[in-house]
Amino acid sequence: MATLAQIEDFLASRRIAIAGVSRSPSHFTRVVFREFRNRGYDVVPVHPVAAEIEGIPCVSRIAHVSPPAEAALILTPAAAAAPLAADCAQAGIDKIWIYRRLPGSAENGSAVIAGECPLMYLSQTGVIHRFHGFCRKLTGSYPK
Repeated sequence: MATLAQIEDFLASRRIAIAGVSRSPSHFTRVVFREFRNRGYDVVPVHPVAAEIEGIPCVSRIAHVSPPAEAALILTPAAAAAPLAADCAQAGIDKIWIYRRLPGSAENGSAVIAGECPLMYLSQTGVIHRFHGFCRKLTGSYPK
């Protein structure tokens, strides 16, 4: 399980590559993308075929982000996460957040946050995300 210090370190990164942002405007991954962007993060969408997401040019691989990202948020299905984590290693990114992760997978010793919703940790986030965090605190499963 990730620690709160790892999560805060990730969120302190200002330039973040976000892989798996859907081309569908109503998809959850687009909500995450917008939330980071609205909070002043310099987000770079990574998509294998899309040219742009919400007016921001896409790159096809995390290793192609220029200037390089400080961190990467992977929002793809779990099966696609491992190759993207390897791409992060090639790009020198060691702060990785994998929203969906296959149990038992390893990401080359990087500081990986796995299976957590990043919106729960952003300040002034939506009520559902604050409630989710509150419930995790009540059950003792909130990172320490």
